[in-house]
Amino acid sequence: MKLTLFSCAMLLVSMPLLAAPEMGAPVIKAQAKHYTMVPEQLSRYQASAFPDRIILIPTTQPAHSQTVNWRTNTGLLKPEAEIALAQSGPGFVWQSSRVAATSQSIQTENGLALQHSVTFRDLKPDTQYVYRVKGAGTWSEWLQFRTATTGFAPFSFIYFGDAQNHNKSQVSRVMREALLTRPRAKLMLHAGDLVSSREGNHDNEWGEWFDALGWAGAMLNQFITPGNHEYVEDEQEQHHLVPQFAAQFNGLRNGPAPLQDTVYYTDYQGVRFISLNSMAALQDEAMAKLQAQWLKQVLGNNPARWTVVTYHHPMFSVSQGRDNPILRQHWQPVLDQFSVDLVLQGHDHTYGRVSQQARNGQLSGAVYIVSVAGPKMYLSSDTSRQHMQRLAEDTQLFQLIDITENELKYQALTVTGELYDGFVIQKQGKQRTLKEAANLPATRLCGTPAELRVRANRCWNSTEFNLPALPFNL
Repeated sequence: MKLTLFSCAMLLVSMPLLAAPEMGAPVIKAQAKHYTMVPEQLSRYQASAFPDRIILIPTTQPAHSQTVNWRTNTGLLKPEAEIALAQSGPGFVWQSSRVAATSQSIQTENGLALQHSVTFRDLKPDTQYVYRVKGAGTWSEWLQFRTATTGFAPFSFIYFGDAQNHNKSQVSRVMREALLTRPRAKLMLHAGDLVSSREGNHDNEWGEWFDALGWAGAMLNQFITPGNHEYVEDEQEQHHLVPQFAAQFNGLRNGPAPLQDTVYYTDYQGVRFISLNSMAALQDEAMAKLQAQWLKQVLGNNPARWTVVTYHHPMFSVSQGRDNPILRQHWQPVLDQFSVDLVLQGHDHTYGRVSQQARNGQLSGAVYIVSVAGPKMYLSSDTSRQHMQRLAEDTQLFQLIDITENELKYQALTVTGELYDGFVIQKQGKQRTLKEAANLPATRLCGTPAELRVRANRCWNSTEFNLPALPFNL
């Protein structure tokens, strides 16, 4: 790699610089290894009297109800929310009604906080509402959402692969570009590993994820499945779901016990969205079987026109050294039997798409997709390079899915807005055909020289972006 004077300067500018402290001023240290922009000793994401982490979670009847979750400090003794029909002027405040919420305490590295949840009920279909949530002696701003229609209606949603690391620094632009590209999307789907939960302050990572998501979390429904990084390991090497996940994303709870915090489904305007927990399945085969049985029931009684399933670990791995045969054994036969349309996954920190189709384009089984939104980048395996119909390394992406009654249009775009992958599924009765987009760019592979990679199987490890020194000599 030849480094010019300009490129050296740019690399130096990109590194975090610590100014010399004034005499007598406290020294604030950057963490030696962590995944946020918060220096040690600073409590950037400690809960306060002001409501934060406000998020919309779909219900089982999104045309008639809406769940909202948020966080405050422990000073809020009577959690409530207010809701009104949206108007073009501010007079809606006189018609607002107040709804009691429930609370649970949550202990994290940032101290004790309260997570609140409210479900607005008896709402009108396809109607815009305004709402706000209560803090300790204050309120949030007024936010708004639109309920779903009762029957099928065209809509768009956005899918993100792993965010995981440097959410505020690196992932925020992916989410913002996605929303600028499809500003009227109805739902955002996240395929696990929203945070890292390994080094440093885990709750700061959640704070940065909500910062990256921004106001969209409080105005668009979020459909979220867990990844392995939503689990932490105890001294007995047992894995436990981090407390923030169930508290922040509490809502549907219509899956099988004991997985109701992570396995669920909802029907939204003619699409059935289903979340499975692949981490639980890979840790315990009994959980893989349990979810397969539940999935059969949910797919066997499915009135929706289209079906989208999400879980974290890929059915067909893209990255080097990875394989999940338990999922193929227990889940793939069910997904294929019921002609699921899309399976949206993460985990591999690469991009890959594969499906089975005849020469005439007729689709057999699901289209399986793996994507990544964050900066942690792995390398693809030789097997995936041979079998994936589309593949990428070292590329941050977001995916737009546009649904009409007989057509599903899929587009994967880079964070700079370039169309990287795309196809259309057309549905006539039980027959589905897939047509790929034309004139797609060349396959993107890792451009980082091998001697500059922190690990042999990774293009970027993502921690490089916060190192106190460059990982190589200029």
